[in-house]
Amino acid sequence: MKLIPTPITAAIAGLFAGVVMPLIWPRLGDETLNWVFAFLLVVALPVHGLVVGFTPSREARAAGALDAALLKRVTIWLVAAVATVALMKILLA
Repeated sequence: MKLIPTPITAAIAGLFAGVVMPLIWPRLGDETLNWVFAFLLVVALPVHGLVVGFTPSREARAAGALDAALLKRVTIWLVAAVATVALMKILLA
């Protein structure tokens, strides 16, 4: 299955990170390895698969080119994550 990152998948990754990370944050404790695994599974892996993708785009292959689509997906991911965390704080307060 070939996964093609889009703004929708970027928003889904942001929603996922914004919901899951605040829920598991208090349960991670002081163990550094728990924090590393949580960050990798909740943030890094979804971002890599749903925002960046596993194959470079044509624009990214061009020497020195700025990948505008990737920049847009990263922005959407960050906005979705921050908005989700803010909404959860409002709803759970």
